[in-house]
Amino acid sequence: MFAIYVEKPNPENPMAALVFGQRPEPEIPRGWVRVRVSHASLNRHDIFTLRGITGQDTPIPFPMILGNDGAGELDDGTPVVIYPLIGGEDWRGDETLDPAWHVLSEKVPGTFADCVAIPRRNAIPRPPGLSALRASVLGTAWLTAYRMLFTKAGLRPGQTMLVQGSTGGMSTALIQLGRAAGIEVWATSRGRDGLALAERLGANKVLPANEPLARKADAVFDNVGAATWEHSLRSVARGGTIVTTGVTTGQDVKLDLLPLIVNQVTIAGSIMGTLEEMRNLVDFVTRCGIEPEIDQVVPMTEALEPIRRMVEGRVRGKIVLTR
Repeated sequence: MFAIYVEKPNPENPMAALVFGQRPEPEIPRGWVRVRVSHASLNRHDIFTLRGITGQDTPIPFPMILGNDGAGELDDGTPVVIYPLIGGEDWRGDETLDPAWHVLSEKVPGTFADCVAIPRRNAIPRPPGLSALRASVLGTAWLTAYRMLFTKAGLRPGQTMLVQGSTGGMSTALIQLGRAAGIEVWATSRGRDGLALAERLGANKVLPANEPLARKADAVFDNVGAATWEHSLRSVARGGTIVTTGVTTGQDVKLDLLPLIVNQVTIAGSIMGTLEEMRNLVDFVTRCGIEPEIDQVVPMTEALEPIRRMVEGRVRGKIVLTR
């Protein structure tokens, strides 16, 4: 079958690790199903795989097919959305805390192929009101954003949130989900294009990166890292929450504990989401009629330049690959 994969990772030049070609169809273990992929979306995780980086305690077994997210059909024709997180068979509880957890393309082949094998529970029936295109972007960035908003920060209608950065898949998801939930959304960006995008997506207020706020936010969402961390600390209200999920500008930051204690600020890390949260996200996006911000839709065979754009940080929203 056709696939986009990594034969040998390249830490310095990830594009050099990219291969377009043929791979064997996946074996279908007992309790798993085959999904014939129609749409799959890019994530920064794909860059990590190209570089050979993993958060797992064992190295990636290359060659490895890329791709975390996707939508398609089971062999019986049932349309499904793919939940990308896989855990141990005996684990009961929050899947993101399962010691055995991993995502597609870390220990088993990913979604950038004609078909992918996943546990049956990971195949979520796609509602009639949700297109395969929209469904294909929900599994990683959008699921992480949903958990940040509603589980980690617990925001309610009428509260305020600040999104650090406004152009990536997770940032656009936060803006769109927050507005749909009746939350006042503020967003930062380093450039005019990013500010304009955030405004178009419904942000109530946009401001240049690291500019002081007129008043502080109930929750700050930071997937940037070192470059915005001090601003995030200054921008959160007393009793508020900072949720951090990314370190694109570095992971080492300074932390003055006294303001944290006095202002009773919660700092929470977050990653991905549970199967229940994924189902709730699918339902929320469908009910609210949210159209996720999609930068580009291209055939999987023509994904070279879109992947290069992602590596170079020139993506606005999500890129979707089709079969």
